[in-house]
Amino acid sequence: MQNFDSVVIGAGQAGPALAVRLAQSGRKTAIIERKLMGGTCVNVGCTPTKTLIASARAAHVARHASEFGVMISGPIEVDMQRVKARKDAVVKQSNQGLTDWLKSTPNLEIIEGHARFESANTIKVNQALLQAKEIFINVGGRPSVPKIDGLADVKFFTSSSILDIDYLPRHLIIIGGSYIGLEFAQMYRRFGSQVTVLEMGPRLIAREDAAVSLAVQEVLQNEGIAVHLNVADLHIAKHANGVFVSANVDAQPIELTGSHLLLAVGRQPNTDDLGLDLAGVKSNDRGFIEVDDQLRTNVQGIWTMGDANGRGAFTHTAWNDFEIVAANLLDKDPRLVNDRIATYALFIDPPLARVGLTEREVLASGKPALVGRMSMARVGRARERSETQGEMSVIVDAESKKILGAALLGIEADEVIHCIVDVMTAGAPYTVIQRAVHIHPTVSELIPTLLGNLKPLTA
Repeated sequence: MQNFDSVVIGAGQAGPALAVRLAQSGRKTAIIERKLMGGTCVNVGCTPTKTLIASARAAHVARHASEFGVMISGPIEVDMQRVKARKDAVVKQSNQGLTDWLKSTPNLEIIEGHARFESANTIKVNQALLQAKEIFINVGGRPSVPKIDGLADVKFFTSSSILDIDYLPRHLIIIGGSYIGLEFAQMYRRFGSQVTVLEMGPRLIAREDAAVSLAVQEVLQNEGIAVHLNVADLHIAKHANGVFVSANVDAQPIELTGSHLLLAVGRQPNTDDLGLDLAGVKSNDRGFIEVDDQLRTNVQGIWTMGDANGRGAFTHTAWNDFEIVAANLLDKDPRLVNDRIATYALFIDPPLARVGLTEREVLASGKPALVGRMSMARVGRARERSETQGEMSVIVDAESKKILGAALLGIEADEVIHCIVDVMTAGAPYTVIQRAVHIHPTVSELIPTLLGNLKPLTA
């Protein structure tokens, strides 16, 4: 039996930072990781995918260089081996930097292996037993693999395994039309693959307002990506050229032959092999561990951070989980999960950035609200770069003048959204932005103009 003051299970976004803080506080601390330091984001999520997206955008810009008066002779070719090598180098730098940081932290021990609870304060790793009065779960999640007729008979990629390839799929069929699937769809289309997206719902990214979903669909279709909605009765089989897919689309049969198949139908928490029952830790029917607003589980001395708690599915929410736990436990600074405002982005090009409520949610609430809309074609920065696709919209409470939500689809939207996030977090009225002076020529400079032309929000 090895005794520690604190044990962190999992070295994803929240775990390492908390482990360091715990060790610095004087606690004898261990951090356990069974595979890769940095978890999903560093190894199979944000870092590698955004690095690949950058390569895909470079190819896209090169193909359109003549529109800017820049002449490139010959066809634009993509060397997928070099693309992958660049991605691997960026990932390695992040992974190694994190590992070195943890190894250099006094009072912190790194343990490699799979952790499983033996009791509420005892964990088994490999053949060793660790005991601690404080245990922090940060085990993340993994791609879901749904039950589809014939899937067991064919090879397929998930969003993790596709990162290992260094070649170009001739025709990539993607099952799932939400955030992960759409980023890979545009990426591989820009690399040069034929791409088809199959979505079971009536529209892409179903959590968004219908107009936003349609605008994103148009962006992708304009680049030659085939999109099928209302897909049902999927059947998959081997084919001499790769994979055969049959289905019904709006009750009409379709048949597709692709070289490769990518599943992008969501993620599930890595909690099924933790021995939660032996610790008495409660989880819901989807495997997410139940936590309160300070991220404490039902068992005293056990917290859960990151994807496994179901309170956020992003790197930035996992990092905020670390901040909340550290503030409450170490700084005596009360912070709650409910204090944060939901914000995220879809990193297609142009990006979609979202914060707060959708128009659908505001209308359902019955609150009197105002909305400002602006086409990206009105934005000088967008016209100068010939990237005028998209629209910006911001919703405001008609009575309190506080911003309720925003959806920005357009060039640099993933950066612009933060001026809105900050004002919402401060609880300030929209007039704070509306009266601010922003730099010209930028995308952000049009937010005050947009907020100066609010209209009643109607169905």
